[in-house]
Amino acid sequence: MKRFLLLVCIAQLTLSSFAQTVTAHGRLKVSGTQLVDEKGAPLILRGMSYGWHCLWPRFYNAGSVKWLKKDWKVNVIRAALGVELGDSSYLKRPDWSKQKIKAVVDAAIKEDLYVIIDWHSHNINLGEAKAFFAEMAETYGQNPHVIYEIFNEPDEESWEEVKKYSTEIINVIREKDPDNIILVGSPHWDQDVHIVADDPLKGFSNIMYTLHFYAATHKQGLRDRGSYALKKGIPLFISESAGMTASGDGALDLAEWQRWIDWAEENGISWITWSVSDKNETCSVLLPSAPSGGKWKDRDLKESGKRTRELLKKYNK
Repeated sequence: MKRFLLLVCIAQLTLSSFAQTVTAHGRLKVSGTQLVDEKGAPLILRGMSYGWHCLWPRFYNAGSVKWLKKDWKVNVIRAALGVELGDSSYLKRPDWSKQKIKAVVDAAIKEDLYVIIDWHSHNINLGEAKAFFAEMAETYGQNPHVIYEIFNEPDEESWEEVKKYSTEIINVIREKDPDNIILVGSPHWDQDVHIVADDPLKGFSNIMYTLHFYAATHKQGLRDRGSYALKKGIPLFISESAGMTASGDGALDLAEWQRWIDWAEENGISWITWSVSDKNETCSVLLPSAPSGGKWKDRDLKESGKRTRELLKKYNK
């Protein structure tokens, strides 16, 4: 009897782990406002975003990906290509930068996770973005694991400008990859989804729009914008979020953070937390003591890291 119970427990653990994999869910689609798997079943992705690759390249490796899956129970990760910031940005070191992104994408595919290739920029760099996404779609378009985020956080650009840019990038991707999910940014750091809702992109399938929140700054007013977009039939994806202020620093607002998670879960919206990094700020989930390749202990985690890990393990059962 004891052996039978042990086998049942092992089977349950295996099924629970398997349920979060690409093998279980396959190529994703958008149905109405909902992300669904290849069988049409609703699916919520929950995971972690890496910090800018050009600032925290030490975490861009297979070991950290494996650990996030095993210990944090993520079913998606986000590789943030720092386009403009610093001497190691994509614009300054494109080949090295692509190596870092591909290391995470390749590891995610090996670990059977979904992975977002994030063009992490606040400005329009059309030519460079077209070349980058053409290469990514050519390289990874056959993999159901891959999601493209084509403009992380437009800041001062109008929706008209972002819409025009997005149309060009989507067309480039679709030449090589006809069906993987594409995430489109909205103006003012992905907060103007109500404007998008009144004038969405036309003629494309499997498109979602990103909404970002930082709970100590963004509260019910931003959720109301998101609810308005949903009522207008706009599919949303929270590709970046956390519990502190929008500066990335300050105290965690745990109650408001939970309100956001509750809202996302009630509406079937995927959510990703920022970020796998070790900067001296609240939103970096790791301390400098954290090994580059994962295997992080509690003593290596900041308060935001401990809370994020708890949330992921709770919801990604």
